[in-house]
Amino acid sequence: MAKYSSKINKIRTFALSLVFIGFVIMYIGLFFKSHPIIMSIVMILGVLAILASTGVYFWIGMLSTRAIQVVCPNCQKPTKILGRVDMCMHCNEPLTLDKNLEGKDFDQSYNRKSSQQQ
Repeated sequence: MAKYSSKINKIRTFALSLVFIGFVIMYIGLFFKSHPIIMSIVMILGVLAILASTGVYFWIGMLSTRAIQVVCPNCQKPTKILGRVDMCMHCNEPLTLDKNLEGKDFDQSYNRKSSQQQ
């Protein structure tokens, strides 16, 4: 069985990984001290990865403000739902607001446009 997590948490994890990837790329640039042009290019690529993470953090922040906030029936903590199905941010309980999906096994494909038309 696949490990699921909240969509918001997945995107935040991706943005955080971009920050660390940017640092690693810039660290690799230090190995090219004798070639200033290559070092500069690698450093710029690292900074671009960090700037991309800033953009992703901004995007998920804007998306998070539009997400529907509900109280998880399992852990009684407030959480946000993106799409038709999502997981609780705290206890990974499957959540949905769609009455047609209640009682069905959790599947992330329910959020795709093709499955909504069925």
